[in-house]
This record gives sequence, C-alpha cells and structure tokens, in this order.
Amino acid sequence: MVQTTEKIMNNSPDLSKVEKWSDYLLMQRNDTDENKSMYREAREYLEFYDWCLGITESYVGMLYSGIVAVFLFQIIPGREDVDEWIWVIVGDLPATYLTVEECPNPATALDGYIGAMLEWVEAAQKGNSVAELVPVNVPATKKNGDMLKSRLDFIDERILSEYQEDLKV
Repeated sequence: MVQTTEKIMNNSPDLSKVEKWSDYLLMQRNDTDENKSMYREAREYLEFYDWCLGITESYVGMLYSGIVAVFLFQIIPGREDVDEWIWVIVGDLPATYLTVEECPNPATALDGYIGAMLEWVEAAQKGNSVAELVPVNVPATKKNGDMLKSRLDFIDERILSEYQEDLKV
C-alpha cells in the first residue's frame, strides 16, 4: 500500500504552476486562434495513442504563441503502465509527450523536452541512428538537426532561462 501511495505522489504534477485551459482561454485577448490551434494539436497528438482512452483535465503551463506550448493533460490510461498525467509539448518544433515522473512542472517538462530533442539533433548531425530516441517526424539529416537545434537554442535561451527557479526542483 505504501508503495502505491509513493508512486502516486511521485507522479503528481505541481498544479500551482499550471492553469486550467478553460480558465486560461477566458483571460486571453490576443492570439486566441493560434493558442487554440496549439491546444488542439496537443490534444490530437495525445489522443492518437491507443493508451490514452480519454482526457479528463487540460492545463496550460507555458504558451508562447506560434513558438512553443507546454500542456498538461490528465488522461484515462488504457494500460496499467501508463501514467495518468502527461505533458505535451507542441509548437514550431516536433510534438512529443513526457510523463510527470521526472518533470513535476512546465519548466522541467520543457527542459526534458529540450534534452531529448538535443540527443536526436546530435545523432542526426552525426548521421547516427535515431531509432531508440524520441520520435521526430522529419528525416534524421544534418540539415534537419541543425534547424531543430536552432529552435531549441532559442527556446532555451529566450524562454526557459526565465524559469530558473522552477528548474531547481
């Protein structure tokens, strides 16, 4: 019983760092079409997987319109080995998901995303296999690696750098 409780506690996101999507939308005045598009992309990306039987709650952790968004979803897992909380990162870069186990808040999720994508970039730039790395929906070429690295560097330097306190968890 204790082990189950520990697992739940370790896999719980810090909800003080996110805002319910419905509340976020009510407060927005600008770029709502782009923001809604990014949200739809994140939902559709997650709903593609058969281990996601449905989404019960949606939150936004970060949203830089047209650049990057970090969403948190509480899902109905389709298997026992699937976490109920999933981060989805979308934007002007490849979409992917992360569990909350190592990423309790949006900043750590974005940092984890950048780390995983940089592994792909390095392999693509060197012409190495990317088969065991995070899936990216473009061929693993040096050119694609260079373009993705440029975007990741921008996000790291201009966006993630503003969240240093949240990265200390």
